Amino acid sequence: MADVEDWAALLPELTDADRRQVECGLTEADARIRAVLHAASTYYWGSSITSVPEWSAVESWPVEVRRSAALAMHREASTSSTPTALNDVVRALADGALPWTRADLVWCLEVAARGECYDNGAHLELPTVIAAALPPAELADLVPALDALVSDLVGDHFVAVEPRRRAVLLIGESLDRATGRRVPSWLLHDGDGFGPLARAELGAVLAAPGVPELLAHCASLAKPAAPATWQRRVGELLDTTPGGSTAVLSILEAFADYGRPLHDDTDRLLRGLVWALSRQPDERATDLLARVTVAAATAPRQASGFPHAQKTAVAAIALLAGRGGEAPVRTLARLAVTVRNKAVQSRVQTALARLGALRGWSLSEVLELAVDDHGLGPDGRLCTRVGPYEAAIEVTGEKARLTFARDAVPLKGVPAPVKQAYGDELRQLRDLAKRVGVTLAAERQRVEGLLSEERTWSYPDWSSRFLGHPITAAYAPRLVWEASTDGQRWTAGLPRRDSDGWTIADREGRAVPGDRVRLWHPARATTDEVLAWREHVLATGLAQPFKQAFREVYLLTPAEERTHTYSNRFAAHILRYRQANALLRARGWQAGYLGTWDGGYESEATKPFGGGEWRASFHHQLVENADERRFDVEYCSTDQVRFARREGATWQPTPVADVPPLVFSEAMRDVDLFVGVTSIASDPQWADRGEDRFHAYWRSTAVAELTPSAQVRRDALARLLPRTSIADRVSLSERYLHVRGTIRTYRIHLGSGNILMEPDDAYLCIVAARDRTGRLHLPFDDDPMLSMILSKAIMLAADDTITDATVLGQLVR
Repeated sequence: MADVEDWAALLPELTDADRRQVECGLTEADARIRAVLHAASTYYWGSSITSVPEWSAVESWPVEVRRSAALAMHREASTSSTPTALNDVVRALADGALPWTRADLVWCLEVAARGECYDNGAHLELPTVIAAALPPAELADLVPALDALVSDLVGDHFVAVEPRRRAVLLIGESLDRATGRRVPSWLLHDGDGFGPLARAELGAVLAAPGVPELLAHCASLAKPAAPATWQRRVGELLDTTPGGSTAVLSILEAFADYGRPLHDDTDRLLRGLVWALSRQPDERATDLLARVTVAAATAPRQASGFPHAQKTAVAAIALLAGRGGEAPVRTLARLAVTVRNKAVQSRVQTALARLGALRGWSLSEVLELAVDDHGLGPDGRLCTRVGPYEAAIEVTGEKARLTFARDAVPLKGVPAPVKQAYGDELRQLRDLAKRVGVTLAAERQRVEGLLSEERTWSYPDWSSRFLGHPITAAYAPRLVWEASTDGQRWTAGLPRRDSDGWTIADREGRAVPGDRVRLWHPARATTDEVLAWREHVLATGLAQPFKQAFREVYLLTPAEERTHTYSNRFAAHILRYRQANALLRARGWQAGYLGTWDGGYESEATKPFGGGEWRASFHHQLVENADERRFDVEYCSTDQVRFARREGATWQPTPVADVPPLVFSEAMRDVDLFVGVTSIASDPQWADRGEDRFHAYWRSTAVAELTPSAQVRRDALARLLPRTSIADRVSLSERYLHVRGTIRTYRIHLGSGNILMEPDDAYLCIVAARDRTGRLHLPFDDDPMLSMILSKAIMLAADDTITDATVLGQLVR
């Protein structure tokens, strides 16, 4: 129990006479109840001990004996050296009209404060029962201590939820009887910052006649879906409570603005409130429900898997999917790419599928139509007046920028007068710029996800959704598209704006005919076409938002056909777990954390592909530390990749041979990325670890045959290196980039980036600066290994200029 000294110090002193009165008969009652428990101990402990035949004798004991036995078991529950589940025993002994006194309650609280507490909360049972039985007058001088006790309990994460909630409820009700408080103490308590805020700002609204009863009913909803009887009752309360609807709206409005984590009890209350709000069919209620959904599903940056109010989010997501208008579409689509909690993400996908079915859209189209433009114009700008200044939020590249000008003259930074006199407007503009940035990042991920789909668009839809939309237009013009007149023959090109609007132009600049458009993927193109587009991208200086022309293609292998239901292509690698887990989540995969607890030794990362109709699963396991005293997860090992097809609300496992080629290729590309970036083989320092247990894996993988991603990297280097200043000092072989320096000659592995020095193949450990590529144009920025290899090559080609003593010591060794 947290901070017991705080509330225990507020307890009044018991007189010796009161203490003797409380403890009278305690020893004898303790012996009697222990004899019953001993006789009953032969029964299976999975059921309540109070249901066995031996317990029937206890029910006939005199009330004074039962009272003393309850006190004895309370002492046992609070002071036993081993945690014992005595909740039912204490509760059954205390049941009925027993002669409880104020001294009994003070004595019980003293015992609880001095003793230990366990997660079963048995030490809380008797004080709550006694407090509920005492008249208000006998509780008056205990109010400060009980208030402090409730405050400690709501912040105690050790005691299990149900016994803690029961104690807070019963003690809170006792406090309300003693103080005459209208708003129940157990509602909107100070277990989080929102409770005190709501009480301070909405005190009169919360205390209005009938409102406390409405709030108590809302807090009683135990599941995401409200039963019919619960809904009928909330309807009756709303109909008979004049201020009920106002209270519902006010509390939810306050939470939507609050936007921080809630206590579990407050989360439960808000879940009921969103159900109450759902009874209002108007647009204002829909917009508020959408705002509450976003606030509840949002997670702190440092804990992306833990939403602010998960119970509220799950309920609100389902309710939002059944509402009309654009707000549900925009909100759910945004959450689909920002939520990291697996349970909430699953609810979002289900809600989007339901919403699409109601409106006749596929899941992919729902996400597409819901991209928020934030009020930006087709040029990606939103201009507004702030006093004498013109403020503009504009999309520049893939970023959202807030700029100021005066009389059309651009200014550097934010003018001082704006900071001083227009603080609220500035905060709103900065918040809008931040939200535009979030949408840009989400849209980049969504558009890249289209590469796993067989989607086509009519020319007008393609033009308006991808090139006329201020957010999506940050990416679409830099991507290769295909057009067709018959759906059979497709011709690729880049978007070009003409006098008549957007068209697709091939590499020679000719307009491509066709009324249907799809996103180009190298898996559907010939080798010559792929190579031609790669050269065109480099020659024109086009920086694609993600790898497209240089995208890796993963084809099904005979080994995968033999394993039938899974792929072992990327199994048996050792990854740096924290880095791998972060990369998994950044790429949109959902995975449980690995750890040394039950169920934490293995994890299944999942991600939808093919417009949500397919799901890939990447299995990985914890690698235990050699030092048994360490419990952090440093490494994980990789295992199978499996696929499943959506069938309604379930996923049906599917043989790898039946997976669409684009889905298979995109999923395997992600897994290759995880392995390539986070494998210990990419750490050159492993060469000096002596007898490390992973050393054999490191040596074999660090110079292994190139994966598809490394093969594409090799092709990119073949095109980039002739454009560099070191072109005459480098050459490419099957697996290596060879660099001729002045001191030595080097080989850089194109997969791991590790360096071998000739002639003795000694490993060179070097951390090259990321900016050593200078002004060299790279056709994509989502392959950090490409930049790293180029940086190392540029440094090593001029090895006689290296001044780092650590590196020099290795060169001359």
